[in-house]
This record gives sequence, C-alpha cells and structure tokens, in this order.
Amino acid sequence: MDRESSPAHWLSRLEDRLHGMRQRRGLRRGLVPTVIPFTGYGTTDWVRVLGRVVLRKPGTPRTDRASSFRGWRSFVSIPVSGAAVEVMIDGASTTVRSDRGGVLDEAIPAHLTPGWTAVTLSIAGDEVEAPMFVVEDGVRFGIVSDVDDTVMVTTLPRPLLAAWNTFVVDEHARRPVAGMAVLYTLLRQEHPGAPVIYLSTGAWNVVPTLSRFLGRNVYPRGALLLTDWGPTHDRWFRNGQEHKANSLERLAREFPGISWLLIGDDGQHDERIYRDFAAAHPNNVTAIAIRRLTPGEAVLAGGRAGGVDHRPDDVPWLYADDGAGLIEQLRALDVLAADEG
Repeated sequence: MDRESSPAHWLSRLEDRLHGMRQRRGLRRGLVPTVIPFTGYGTTDWVRVLGRVVLRKPGTPRTDRASSFRGWRSFVSIPVSGAAVEVMIDGASTTVRSDRGGVLDEAIPAHLTPGWTAVTLSIAGDEVEAPMFVVEDGVRFGIVSDVDDTVMVTTLPRPLLAAWNTFVVDEHARRPVAGMAVLYTLLRQEHPGAPVIYLSTGAWNVVPTLSRFLGRNVYPRGALLLTDWGPTHDRWFRNGQEHKANSLERLAREFPGISWLLIGDDGQHDERIYRDFAAAHPNNVTAIAIRRLTPGEAVLAGGRAGGVDHRPDDVPWLYADDGAGLIEQLRALDVLAADEG
C-alpha cells in the first residue's frame, strides 16, 4: 500500500479538513489569531523560534492568553495552519508560517548576545515576546531532561498519561520528583552558560501548563521540545520515542561541541534512547542519569526497561531514587562541585 492510499494518510487529510472547518467557523464567530510563545534556544549565529498560533477571543489580555488554554481547553483550542507570523530579531524581520497543527518551529539566522533575550512574534498587528536562551560559543556542557516521571510524577498508567496531562490536569495537581529541582539548580549554578532542554512526548498544546509547573517548582528555565498528537502521512499517531531520538540527533548537529548530561527514568524507553544516542555520539554525552521509579510507579509505567546494554563503556551511567542520590554521584564525577557544608 503506497503512502497516498494508506489509512493513516487519509486520516491525516481528514484531520486537516476538520481543522480547516473549525478555523473558518472560528473566524466567522469573530475569533482572531494569536501566537502563544514558547521558549526557544540558539547560538550567536541562529535561534530556533518556537510557538503556536491559535484562535482566541479579541481583547484577551496578554497575561491571560496561555492560561486560558488549560487542561482540556488546550486540546480543543483551534490551531491556525499556514499562518504568516513576523519574527523581529534585533531589528531584522523574518516571516515564518505555522504548520498543520499551528506550531511555529523555525531556525532563523541571527546575531545575538549570549544569555537570555527575547524575540518579537506578531500576527495581524498583535505582538508577543518569546524568551530565547542564546548559548555562548565556548559552552561545552548542557542538560537534556525527560519530563514525566523524571521531574514530575502523575501516578497514572502510562497509556493514559498523555490524555490525562492534556485534558484534565493543571500544574497544581502534579507532584515534583523529590530533589530534582535542587539538582537542576545546582547544575545551572555550576555551569551557568549551559542550555537546559526539557524533552517530552507530550503534545505542544500543554507547553504553557508544563512551563508553569516548572516555574512553580523552581526548575531552571529552558526550552520544552514536545510533539503533535494525531495522524501523520504514514502512521496513525506520531512516535514519541522517535521524537526524542530525532530531537537528540538535532541537538548533536546544532551543538557539536556540547557534551550533554542526559536525565531520565527507568520506565520503558529513556535508557534505550539515551544508550543509542551515546553509542552514536559518545563525545556528546557527559553521563546518563536515571531516576529509578518506585515499585508503584514502575507498575503504572508498564514496568522497567531492564537489561539495557550500557555501552559505550566510557559514558558513565548513574542510578538513584531521587535528585539527592544523583547529586552525590555527579559530585563523584566532578560534574558538580563537592559540598563544602
């Protein structure tokens, strides 16, 4: 069966038609396009601009836009495909277009000072600022972190987790993993120029909710790399594991001089994905730090990965029940300084 006639392809075309119908109806009701900015990242030569274009009621205050799409509302918000968004970076203007899910994801040449800055996104005369972390040229260390069961615990069976996160839960109902915020804060203090990337199989719809959770629980700011739900041209649903693997490969291309600390959990897939990346890019991995799930969490996650080959041998693997345990092991590796207290 060729791609054009596959059930997944026809389903993706149906989804596009439904989005188009909802978009036209929303415009007739007087809704207007707006950009929800996401945190991006880049170097002194380019930046990756991230965001999502959706329809909203006119006059919605800027501070309320992202919070108005909580829980199930974030999933039923109307995405705007093909929307032309002007990106203003240090006085230079570039036009980018949203994809079929309303997502903006574009690498744009730029010359910016390292550290935190912002770029301006505008559509139909409406402007918002998107935060951006610009990595200094000499930085050699970065952090990639899984989200579910690594920085927060939702205590639900893994097959229901994505739906629960999207439709029901806001950031107040999520529980942080003990000691992980302290670990990440210490890492950023030790490596102040290091980029922090949160890598999840969740839908782009929930970026605002996850961002509020991370901020509320004092995790360092960083880009959230999520994906789209729904069919593609060749499969029924997007492959979350493939999304993580492809994101890591992209980071290796974008930052060839950075060695990443990869942080995840032992529920099913993180160990294998990180192992495969380390095998392909051993010089780009400082260590692999795995948070062990509790027995109850492991049951809900569908079990532990188990039997993962830890080669290449020169990439350290660390295991602990919480952030405190990982801190001690990272100090032994000199990734973190010894505790002088």
